[in-house]
Amino acid sequence: MKKLLKYLRPYRKETVISPLFKLLEAIFDLLVPLVVKRIIDVGIANADKPYVLAMCLVLVGFALVGLGCSLVAQYYAARAAVGFSTHLRRDLFAHIQRFSYTDTDRIGTATLITRMTADVNQVQSGVNLTLRLLLRSPIIVLGALVMALAVHPGSAWIFLLIIPLLAVVIFSIMLKSIPLYRGVQSNLDRVTALTRENLTGARVLRAFRKEDEEIARFGEANDAHNRIQNRVGRISALMNPLTLVLVNLGVILILQSGAHTVYEGGMTQGDVVALTNYMAQILVELIKLANTVFTVNKALASARRISDVLDAPISMSAPETGETPTEDGDEVLSFRNVSMRYTGSGEPSLSGITFSARRGETVGIIGSTGSGKSTLANLIPRFYDPAEGEVYVLGQDVRAYSLSDLRDRIAIVPQKATLFSGTVRSNLLWGNQKATDKELWEALERAQAKSFVEEKEGGLDAPVSQNGKNLSGGQRQRLTIARALVRRAPILILDDSSSALDYATDAALRHALRTLPDSPTVLLISQRTSSIRHADKILVLEDGECVGMGTHDELLTTCEVYREIHESQYRREVEKA
Repeated sequence: MKKLLKYLRPYRKETVISPLFKLLEAIFDLLVPLVVKRIIDVGIANADKPYVLAMCLVLVGFALVGLGCSLVAQYYAARAAVGFSTHLRRDLFAHIQRFSYTDTDRIGTATLITRMTADVNQVQSGVNLTLRLLLRSPIIVLGALVMALAVHPGSAWIFLLIIPLLAVVIFSIMLKSIPLYRGVQSNLDRVTALTRENLTGARVLRAFRKEDEEIARFGEANDAHNRIQNRVGRISALMNPLTLVLVNLGVILILQSGAHTVYEGGMTQGDVVALTNYMAQILVELIKLANTVFTVNKALASARRISDVLDAPISMSAPETGETPTEDGDEVLSFRNVSMRYTGSGEPSLSGITFSARRGETVGIIGSTGSGKSTLANLIPRFYDPAEGEVYVLGQDVRAYSLSDLRDRIAIVPQKATLFSGTVRSNLLWGNQKATDKELWEALERAQAKSFVEEKEGGLDAPVSQNGKNLSGGQRQRLTIARALVRRAPILILDDSSSALDYATDAALRHALRTLPDSPTVLLISQRTSSIRHADKILVLEDGECVGMGTHDELLTTCEVYREIHESQYRREVEKA
């Protein structure tokens, strides 16, 4: 939590004003039993109605001033807590954005979501309650003890007996519950992960009629979360009855002792009422303090989880500003004995990959599922770093670039077409914020998307829902291709981005790519030999190794793997015809 306190620095004023006004409220609360004592011992005893009325007005004044202090304290506490969580969430999100794919895979997406939401909210509640109650409750407890001693020192033994017993009960329950709350947060990660997995995979789940199995799997995780919460709840539920028993015991002792003392003339009836009120105040404030400590400890557990993410090292270092390549050379992309292994994976995903691509060349990459095609593509913009070897872009090692400079030179269409809520225009402008409408339409035309965008109401301003759910799979793919074309980068990577397109549209797209302005180097990853047969160079991958390299005609002669892929697809096409 100490590491996160820096987010409270802009709210120094609020962190002083809120506890200060809570302290003032506590002082007025401690004075109330004394005023009631005066009403009983002076006003009622002497049948002095004006005095009783005056003291009642004093009580109303105390209540109004206390209310004002409470409102001021709560306002500034909320302002500090909300501002704290806003800055914390912003920096946490920015830190997560700097994670490499490896870092995100290691921590887990569901866990990151929980820490961005539930954990930050828990820390916000902890800050709020700390500013409002952590100072007030001890002041009330100690102040009530001091005031009880001032009212009647002979009854102090009752308070000195009850207060330690209350503290033992409250803090024993608290110490038992705190570790369990950490388990509650961990179980929440599991529930969040299952929820996310099922919602993102809802169509597949229903297609395979796995609803009942997933409901049962979610139920198990949810029941485990419920069990640990119930366990914490049962332990916490002991607090109120046990503390009430102790306080009522204290009240009984006060009344019993006070009755004899009043009868003997050693104290007044007002003293007994005041002592009873102070005992009640101690009960209320100790319960408030315990609940505050509960919340603060949950906040501390959440703060540790957030700190773990903020302290997580960025596995991929990059200079803030890299050397700018001259871009005069003919070689745009080069892999030099590159090997890649995912964290926790036993076998390498790529081994000894070496090839180069010149300006304006189209390089096709083909291979069976899991052969390393997408892994190879992910090394170019440094989504991952190779375990061995080097990747060069425009004659410079990708690790010498700043990440922004490197990725400005690469336009990539990922295997999964991802769009964002907004409009067609806003999604295309991700490729180039300065692109004109003319450039956007040109990109759409080359991506074979112009016709369906023109048909939509609004054209470029037609709405796009989250992840493009209001578009077909082929339309989403074509829009992501257009988004990449808008960038007009020296390197264009198409990672199996035409899998949802029919053969005619795919052929038209390939023809458009061959006539792109600025002659970018194109990496065309595909499962179809028909999509890459006209490439200047084709790499054939098998189990992470390059088993063939050459043109389509050369590979049909020299590479058995490529020939088998082509012949199997050619037979299917003939059979369909």
